[in-house]
Formats: sequence, structure tokens, C-alpha cells
Amino acid sequence: MNTNIASREIDHDRRRFLGTATAAAITESFGLAGSGDAQPRNVARTGIDSASHASFASLKQIEAGLLNVGYAEAGPDDGPAVILLHGWPYDIYSFVDVTRLLASKGYRVIAPYLRGFGTTSFLSQGTVRNGQQSVVAVDIIALMDALKIQKAILAGFDWGARTADIVAALWPERCRGLVSVSGYLIGSQAANEAPLPPKAELAWWYQFYFATDRGRAGYDKYRHDFAKLIWQLASPQWNFDDATFDRSAASFENPDHVDIVIHNYRWRIGLAKGESQYDGLERRLSASPVITVPTITVEGDSNGAPHPVDSSYRGKFSGKYEYRLITGGIGHNLPQEAPQEFAKAVIDVNAL
Repeated sequence: MNTNIASREIDHDRRRFLGTATAAAITESFGLAGSGDAQPRNVARTGIDSASHASFASLKQIEAGLLNVGYAEAGPDDGPAVILLHGWPYDIYSFVDVTRLLASKGYRVIAPYLRGFGTTSFLSQGTVRNGQQSVVAVDIIALMDALKIQKAILAGFDWGARTADIVAALWPERCRGLVSVSGYLIGSQAANEAPLPPKAELAWWYQFYFATDRGRAGYDKYRHDFAKLIWQLASPQWNFDDATFDRSAASFENPDHVDIVIHNYRWRIGLAKGESQYDGLERRLSASPVITVPTITVEGDSNGAPHPVDSSYRGKFSGKYEYRLITGGIGHNLPQEAPQEFAKAVIDVNAL
């Protein structure tokens, strides 16, 4: 690694929990079929019923673009690279079991904290705490450059799925394949000007809350309880325990977290400006570019968060493509609720 790249191990004992043996058992019993096997549209849930308390052994840090990025890494250095991208209000622990499964199959797995989460920090106090959609994708390209990863499979959900979609759309030469929960999530401020039917608007209640000063203050004060409520609403059948939630909730104590989250949601509906240097990227994204790389989109049958139906975005993928519905009460945090199915989608997209 270059001498100008800061990379160090971070003691992670304060966030360790029991359950490593459980995660190891999951890995041993994974038993993936060959990547070329045909896959059904509906996949029965084979993941664990209760949340795994497994932890990453350690975190690393690396300077990339505007950030010092915290990330977990597992698997051989020369394995096919996979970058796993979380959403809000979640963190890299959505992928703790997926990481073990993929590493056991020879993949080099990178799970970074997005800007405003966990141990990721800005290199300069003067940098705008910007959460617009293109910026997060630029962060991931910078991370790939810093890690000397030319091409990777991008896989994610929520903000992470949107970010993976953007990388695949704007930099297809950097994306070996795409796994995207809820499919095509690229948006624009112009598109978001159109009102939705009342029931759909109700599902975005937190976006309207964040549009107010009271909402910003409320999220800052109650971010732990707020995030837990979102988890419950977005995954109504996922019986996660307090230890599982608290392990991820520590990531929301990042000093930039509230600024990034509020800007992200205000920017979406035109209440906050983006930075001018990203205007060109946003113009390209506003045209809803078609994604050409091999893609598998996945959805949980009990996703309680706002999400498009698969028929609405099928035409946005022009390359090799599969859609999978994961059944068994799977909600919005699909990688953590159904890690085996998510890992299998990553392995299978590598073979498309």
C-alpha cells in the first residue's frame, strides 16, 4: 500500500458480541449450488431466524477522496472484489454474515461505512457535509482507487443500492456486476417534484419531518429511538434483538451523521442545494440512465419501506438480468435478514 495511504487496524472489542460460533455454523452449512445453476423467481428463506451477534474482527481505515473511510475487509487479497454498501439507518453490520459467507468462497469483501456513519470521517473540517446521491457514489470510486480495485461487484440496499446503481450506470467499467435490493433507485430532484398518492406520501413521513428544524433537532436528540422505529417499520417480521440493533446504532454517533442524513433527504425534495461540481453527474442521473452490467435485483416479500415494484424498473437494465423475490417475511434489511440468499445473488451475478 502507498505510504500516503493511512491504513490501520482499529480495536473493535467495544462492539464485540457473542455469537461468532453461530455465524461460523452458517458459513459451514451454506452449501451453495454451482453459480451456473438456474434460479427460481421465489427463493424460500434459509437464513437464521434470530439476529447473529457475530462481529468483524477489526476495522481498517484508508484515506480516499474527501474521506478517511472505515471499512471491514475479509477474504483473500487476490479474490474477486465485492463492495457491500449499506443504507440508512443501518451500517456495515447488515453484511456481517454475508461477508463471512463470501469470504469462505474466495471473494475479497469490502464493507465500508458511508460518509456520516461509523468510523468514516472527513479529512477537512471545511468540506461541505453533502449527502446528495452522486457524492456517495464518488466516494466509492475514490475508495476503489485507494484500494487499487479496478473492478468490483457492487451490492447494496437502501442508500447502498442507489449508490451501487449509480456506479454501475456512470462507471460501468468499474462494475463487474450489480446486486441491488429494490432494483433501480436512481432519482432526481426534478422527478421528486411530482406529488405521490396520499398513501405513498405517508410512507415518506420521515422525509417531511426532516424538512423542518424541529425534525432535525428531533433526529439529533432521538437518533437511537428513531432508527429503531425505522427498523421495525421497514422489517415488520424481523425479530431483531437489542444487541443486534445497538451494535449498528453506535455508527449513528458519528459527528457528521445528522448533517449528512438531513442534507440527503432535504436535497431529494429540493429543499437543500447540492454542490456545483456534481451538477454534471446529477444531470446524467436525472436522465435515468440504463444500466448495462450484469444485474440481479432482489426484494423481500415483507419490505415495509417505500420501494418500487419490479415491473417498473425492469427496462432500466439492458444487460444480463434476473429478479428474485425472497420469501419468508424478509424486510428492507435483506442482507442481514437473509444473508445466504444475498450472498448467493452476489456469487451468481459473477457468473452471468
